[in-house]
Amino acid sequence: MPENASALQLVLSGDPALYAIVRLSLVVSLSAALFATLIGVPFGALIALNRFPGREAVVVVLNALMGLPPVVVGLAVYLLLSRSGPLGELGILFTPQAMIVAQTILIAPIIAALARQTLEDLWNEYRDELAAMDVGPLGRIATLIWDARFSLVTALLAGFGRAAAEVGAVIIVGGNIDGFTRTMTTAIALETSKGDLPLAIGLGMVLLAIVILVNALAWGTRSIGQRVAG
Repeated sequence: MPENASALQLVLSGDPALYAIVRLSLVVSLSAALFATLIGVPFGALIALNRFPGREAVVVVLNALMGLPPVVVGLAVYLLLSRSGPLGELGILFTPQAMIVAQTILIAPIIAALARQTLEDLWNEYRDELAAMDVGPLGRIATLIWDARFSLVTALLAGFGRAAAEVGAVIIVGGNIDGFTRTMTTAIALETSKGDLPLAIGLGMVLLAIVILVNALAWGTRSIGQRVAG
């Protein structure tokens, strides 16, 4: 098809508009994955290593939040950052920063839930040894996180993959502004509706390549972790 040939030409020729969109998408999604990891891994570790009243309910809610609807997250962040919202004075609505906030909220529960399960399994395995060595709470968390580092990297990649493919939240809080807040997913939706199929297909090719790369990295990381553990 002519559209496919034109799309491939855009990708291979390094079209500035296409790669500006790709660059922004990667910056936003990688930043969100980093912040979500900084929030989710410690939170998951605290739940994994502690017993407290209502813990089961917290785990159920955390697992449920893994399926947060992106448009609901986008609406919530929009209301927080709008002029009449509690954080309206920050003035970051319809900016990449707002998109990072929305994606962080969206993927932090995913990373936290995966980290909680991984660290809880290790805690059950090494609890007696760590107790016998009189390792303190922070030392226990640090030890388990280090031992589970390959699995946690896989969780981070899963969060990044979810963020990179997300459209609902970022289009609400980012506004899909050309050259400023337009990401791959929002651009694909817009260009398809406009009938500009070569750009939409080109962005789709790049997004698909990124998703495949992320899954390959996750698989490779998991394989390395299994070999190290073995």
